[in-house]
Amino acid sequence: MAEVVLPIAQDGEGILKLIAAKVSAKEFGSLWLRQLVQAMQMTMRYHHGVGIAAPQVYVSKRIIIVASRPNPRYPNAPEMSEIVMVNPEIITKSKESILGEEGCLSVVGTRGNVLRADKLVVEYYTVKGERRQQDFTGFPARIIQHEIDHLNGILFVSYL
Repeated sequence: MAEVVLPIAQDGEGILKLIAAKVSAKEFGSLWLRQLVQAMQMTMRYHHGVGIAAPQVYVSKRIIIVASRPNPRYPNAPEMSEIVMVNPEIITKSKESILGEEGCLSVVGTRGNVLRADKLVVEYYTVKGERRQQDFTGFPARIIQHEIDHLNGILFVSYL
């Protein structure tokens, strides 16, 4: 399949205000889900993102990609393996919160400090439908909270 960079929804567009639908059991492993994830990955990398949520590419489904790595937008980001999370849920959040700078591919030109939990336990499914549970700390935990907000119709600028 050719590499595809999708258009990104911008602040004010209705898709970004919706609560995204869960990916159903029959959709796991499907061609459309694999192609969507591949296009989301290309779009995120093209725009130097460290994460992306399906609603940002006009698909109101509970899919996020978390991919912390240094790039022109986040030069000090820690390196991690890219993780695709389908139907992610935060199981626990630490009481400790950290203020950190965020930007968003859907809110071009705006950055601001947002208070987020420092540690998370997240349950999610792979594209094939395998259930996973994982702990995250620091910047990756921030990305996950930011992207899950997208699934719930919330943009980071609402915290500023």
